[in-house]
Amino acid sequence: MNKSSLIFVIALLSASVATAQSTAPQYGQCGGQGWSGATTCPSGWSCKYSNDYYSQCLPGAASTTTSAGGGGGTTTTTGGGGGGTSTSTAAGGSSTLAPGYSFIRAVEAPNFHKYLQSEVLNTASDAVLGEPGNAAQFQITGGQLIQNAAGKNLYAIVEPLVDTTVKKLKVTWSTTPATSGTFVFSGDTVEWSNPTITRPQNNAWLICPDAAGHLDLYVNLGPYSYQTPAGCADETIHAYTGATATA
Repeated sequence: MNKSSLIFVIALLSASVATAQSTAPQYGQCGGQGWSGATTCPSGWSCKYSNDYYSQCLPGAASTTTSAGGGGGTTTTTGGGGGGTSTSTAAGGSSTLAPGYSFIRAVEAPNFHKYLQSEVLNTASDAVLGEPGNAAQFQITGGQLIQNAAGKNLYAIVEPLVDTTVKKLKVTWSTTPATSGTFVFSGDTVEWSNPTITRPQNNAWLICPDAAGHLDLYVNLGPYSYQTPAGCADETIHAYTGATATA
């Protein structure tokens, strides 16, 4: 092989490698703040926004959604490369994730892959973990954790701290936004903070069954996995953007 032919083959191989690296795998990450990997999805798949830090290749063609802009107006994002808050509506408890939403689930025993939802589905009731078939869908916008409950917004409310000896604060759902505390996604992990409350870890949660066996969600005010209140389990809870909620 002469030198010219060798150079041509090397260039062809390099182009093939670059093309392969420019396409994310099915269900792989394709966008988000700080993401430097592939942003193109395979044919028949599109890059769907989950949160500011994570977008994922999911089945289906790209769709255009109206998103909240940073200056009081609106911007339009197509497919979701890692920005914007989708205004698409999903049915609460749907097994198919809507663009711009995330499931939220625990990833540790004894509540592995239990999903966040309302104790009484789609209503302003206690925040609990439950089975994948009833998984609700969520956005975090403006510090509010918002559940799409059959097309209506429910807001996560953390009970106020009235006794400094208390080690946990219960989370419920309300039809009106929270007036204190801030929810954020840190990567895919859900955190809650309040400037008047000091916590060792903002991503520490507790799951404490009630008398009826419902897995109630609490903010953990103590150290994670240490001095855990009796009957409770330490958990972190995470966004999950697979097409369906899976066990």
